[in-house]
Amino acid sequence: MAIKITDECINCGACEPECPNNAIYDAGTAWRFSDGTNLDGIIDFGNQQIEADSAQEAVSDEVYYIVSDKCTECKGFHDEPQCAAVCPVDCCVDDEDIRETEEELLAKKAWLHQEG
Repeated sequence: MAIKITDECINCGACEPECPNNAIYDAGTAWRFSDGTNLDGIIDFGNQQIEADSAQEAVSDEVYYIVSDKCTECKGFHDEPQCAAVCPVDCCVDDEDIRETEEELLAKKAWLHQEG
């Protein structure tokens, strides 16, 4: 599963620099697949194609947010999600709507950080 940031977030920003996938963004900030990853060019999802450098709409305009397509729960980097480890108000929690196995998370990590 991915991690999400709840609306209890105090917008302190402690989580953002801890994410190895650059999946955490400030409220209202557009995100890109290429941010903090090795993704480049056209990404083909089968049902749609997206330019890795194209700006995507912010998930939240009120609190920091995590892009689930880039969140790997820090698998392959750390023993636990670093955002949750540093959050002073414990608002980085499991996203019950997005369930992924460890194998899926490791595959996502490999995809995000594939060698050119």
